[in-house]
Amino acid sequence: MEDSNQTVVSEFIFQGLCTSRQLEIFLLLPFSVLYLVTLVGNLFVVILIIIDHHLHSPMYFLLANLSFVDFCLSSVNTPKLTIDLLKENKTISFGGCMSQILCVHFFGGSEMVLLVTMAYDRYVAICRPLHYSSIMDRQKCIWLVVISWIVGFVHAVSQLLLILDLPFCGPRVIDSFFCDIPLVMKLACINTDTLEILINADSGILATTCFILLLISYSYILLTVQHRSKDGSSKALSTCTSHIIVVLLFFGPIIFIYLWPVSITWVDKFLAVFYSVITPLLNPAIYTLRNKDIKNAIKKLISHK
Repeated sequence: MEDSNQTVVSEFIFQGLCTSRQLEIFLLLPFSVLYLVTLVGNLFVVILIIIDHHLHSPMYFLLANLSFVDFCLSSVNTPKLTIDLLKENKTISFGGCMSQILCVHFFGGSEMVLLVTMAYDRYVAICRPLHYSSIMDRQKCIWLVVISWIVGFVHAVSQLLLILDLPFCGPRVIDSFFCDIPLVMKLACINTDTLEILINADSGILATTCFILLLISYSYILLTVQHRSKDGSSKALSTCTSHIIVVLLFFGPIIFIYLWPVSITWVDKFLAVFYSVITPLLNPAIYTLRNKDIKNAIKKLISHK
């Protein structure tokens, strides 16, 4: 039912990546290819780890879950973005908009905690190698992954509940290609300054806590490898380099989008594309290209064929 004093917004309009129709049509093929490669790459990592018994270890179990989360995260916004490149009128229903917000924060929050779990796994493997098998047993690994999904879900629901009942009565144009909480809140018919502080605190606490835990884990690792032989140090650093690169790729855009005080539209759009399209593509490539065990598993798979 519509209130007599205000018109309820049933859909939002995206302005998209850019204003040029020619550029949007040109970008259709690259984004389609990127999305396809992302899906195939992440699914390939998951399947490879499942079928190769040599990869049935805590590190690769966590890596398979990271690839699955990246598969899901890339599927939230990229298909809609790609289809909208063909459209002049880029609309999304209110329910679709809220679903995007829920899924982005669900998978994004889960990935944050999962990256911390992977850092903890490397800390135990390098700093406490003799106790690794007892500390990182199968049951504990499963629980750590379940906890990452639970934290992501609680974070996403808490974010959604804060904006779900906001009154939207126009305008309804979002200067982006997906529903992002700060942009959606600008369209509310009431003052949202207090709500913005709550939402930023919610996201900030999760992101900051995860980032601090990651810094602590890798600091301990670096201090430990300093006291080892050169061979041991180089191997340990090589193992962690992939994790550190992925962490920087994931947290870099988030810090700029949500914590940078100055908002520049084209920069925000670029970082949003990087976060939702490029990072899920790079993660499997980084782990595959830098990991000897995965490369050996791929060679073995090819030789069997």
